[in-house]
Amino acid sequence: MFETIVFYVFAAILLFAAARVITARNPVHAALFLVLAFFTAAAIWLLLRAEFLAIALVLVYVGAVMVLFLFVVMMLDINLDRLREGFWHHLPLGLAVAVVMLAETVFVLGGRYFGLATLPAPGDPGTAYNNTKEIGRVVYTDYIYPFELSAVLLLVAIIAAISLTLRRRTDTKAQNPAQQVAVKRQDRVRLVSMPAEKEE
Repeated sequence: MFETIVFYVFAAILLFAAARVITARNPVHAALFLVLAFFTAAAIWLLLRAEFLAIALVLVYVGAVMVLFLFVVMMLDINLDRLREGFWHHLPLGLAVAVVMLAETVFVLGGRYFGLATLPAPGDPGTAYNNTKEIGRVVYTDYIYPFELSAVLLLVAIIAAISLTLRRRTDTKAQNPAQQVAVKRQDRVRLVSMPAEKEE
C-alpha cells in the first residue's frame, strides 16, 4: 500500500515536471524541470527494481547531458520569439509521435493482456532475478559484437569531433611530436674538445 502511494506521488510529480518542460517560457527553467523529471523517473525505476536503468539515467542524462544543455542555454543568446514561431505548425506531428509512444508504453506495460512473454517478477523471492546481472549477461554474450562496434563508433566520433574543432593558430607555440621522436643524439648534443687549464 505504501509503495503504491509513493508511486502515485512520483507519477504526479513526473507529469507536472514534464508539462512544465514544454510550457515554461524560460529555457533554463524548462531544463531544470527536465532534471526534476529525470530524477522522478529514476525514482520510479527504483520502485520497479530496475536499479541499473535508474542509476544510468541519473549519471548520463542529469550528470552529463543536462549540465551541457544548461551551459549552452545560459551561454547563448536565445531568441525566445523565434523558438515559438513553429509551435502550432509542428503540433500535429508532435501529437502523432506522442500517440505512438503511448501505444508502445501500453503494449509494454500491459504485455500480459496481449499475450506477450514477460520476465520473472523482480520482487519474487522464488527467482534469483537481478536486473543489472541480466543486462550485463545479455550485453556481453548475445550483443557483444554490436556493443564493441558501438564503442568503436563512439571512439571515432570523439576523435572526429576533436579534429574538426582543432584550429591551428600562428600566435601560439606548439610542439611537433613527429620531430621530437625523429630527433637524434648528434642533433641535440655537441661535444666540444677544450684543452685543460694549467694551474700556475
